[in-house]
Amino acid sequence: MTEYDYIIVGAGSAGCVLAERLSASGRHQVLILEAGGRGRSPWIALPLGYGKTFFDARVNWKYESDTEETLAGRRGYWPRGKGVGGSGAINALVYARGLPHDFDDWEAAGATGWGWQNVRRAYEALETQVASDGARRGAGPITVQDVSDQIHPVNRYFFAAVDEMGLPRTEDINDPSGEGGTVYRINTAGGMRNSSARACLNPALRRANVRLITGALVERVVFEGSRAVAVQFRRGDRQHTVRAGREIVLSAGSVTSPRLLQLSGIGPADLLRSHGIVPLMDAPHVGGNLQDHLGVNYYFRATERTLNNELAPLWGKMRAALRYALTRRGPLALSVNQCGGYFRSRPGQNHPDQQIYFNPVTYTTTPAGKRSVIRPDPFAGFILGFQPSRPTSRGRVDISGADSGAPPLIRPNSLATEEDRAQVIAGGRLCQRLITTAALNRLIESAMGDDLRQMDDAAILEDFRQRCGTVFHPVGTCRMGVEADQSVVDPRLRVHGMAGLRVVDASVFPNVTSGNTNAPTMMLAWRAADLMLEDA
Repeated sequence: MTEYDYIIVGAGSAGCVLAERLSASGRHQVLILEAGGRGRSPWIALPLGYGKTFFDARVNWKYESDTEETLAGRRGYWPRGKGVGGSGAINALVYARGLPHDFDDWEAAGATGWGWQNVRRAYEALETQVASDGARRGAGPITVQDVSDQIHPVNRYFFAAVDEMGLPRTEDINDPSGEGGTVYRINTAGGMRNSSARACLNPALRRANVRLITGALVERVVFEGSRAVAVQFRRGDRQHTVRAGREIVLSAGSVTSPRLLQLSGIGPADLLRSHGIVPLMDAPHVGGNLQDHLGVNYYFRATERTLNNELAPLWGKMRAALRYALTRRGPLALSVNQCGGYFRSRPGQNHPDQQIYFNPVTYTTTPAGKRSVIRPDPFAGFILGFQPSRPTSRGRVDISGADSGAPPLIRPNSLATEEDRAQVIAGGRLCQRLITTAALNRLIESAMGDDLRQMDDAAILEDFRQRCGTVFHPVGTCRMGVEADQSVVDPRLRVHGMAGLRVVDASVFPNVTSGNTNAPTMMLAWRAADLMLEDA
């Protein structure tokens, strides 16, 4: 049986960072197991290729949540990355650390040592900040690009509306005081996606002590007593077992890491027995504490040209492609989410409670062969959308059977609290105030669908129930904490009651951060590597 020092399950945003850092000294043999492929699609490297990977089963697990009565009986579409790079290979690239109080709340919830001052140091080690003129600050592998010189001119209406309302502005959403309207920073390098796969795993794979196996569907972790010693996985028609001399790390994400624990006998005992799995440890919190951001977009036809005019016609696509090929700039080098920021929905609040998105494009989902693609509309348009930043509802992710290939049972339990419903109304009202400013009103030709400008509180909430969707930030299903009866892993990310087993991904977040979760996931992995190397 082949043995490695560290076995990492999942080559996603966290797993790739871990692989680089654990292997850097050359002393440790590191194996990475990835269920998907190598992730070489050109649409992954292209920042605006997000629209092509959104429904592509070759690089996307395309999960669905269970139906939710609170969301008008609808199922939610849950894209998750399938391949090297994980969801960081198919996301919309916004790099948002989160706000300082997010991490102080982590520490208050039992994640000792994960307060803002500690995680800030990890961020600074992880990142290289790249200004719009090319000036660089920092020496980390993840490049955080300022693209304020490349955004579409129509974004000026959004900033004019922010100013008209007297709301704050910030040059960098990742500053500790990063509240207000801003141009989103994105993790690109040279106009190409700079996910942790490109920035961290690719260099690591040049080392003799690192091995990556793709197409490896992990079935379970193998234990000797209470120590994790091996991983069993299937590749094609063959089953394999590999042994870990030091540790096994689950970095399979908030949907799959809890399921792998359950498949290995660690989870709610009654659930495991119902699927014929003998419980190794009754751990009811495995799969619980699921949190996610829900958001909604409001679509408007515009009185001025937007990205639709550039990208909808064939000649426009060709011109944008030529510009990108020659300069690595232009709309193809950017995120679909160009501007937005953190805002307080009303004065006097302690912290921002809403994240706003302003996109100079509208699009429809259309069939193309066996899958769907996102196409810009053939007329000028823009989007204003929001997500409540810190939802209080809690759901679950569980196995649906004893087969590791069985689809997950995702029950978000959305809008379960009165606070969350109030936050939806507050976010809708904030967008309503923005869209009715003189600045943005000049950009509106007409609303597409129901008009936010005409909605009262009840209509805002009902519209949200009918149309909202995940913003693809699931966290918390293997939450971190001091007490074993309240959490799944300790503050060093070791699974309570088990030796040689950690979880390192967004599933350990005690609470969802206020914004996009890819940056804090990579930060967490960076700091986790420090902890693991200390323990070694």
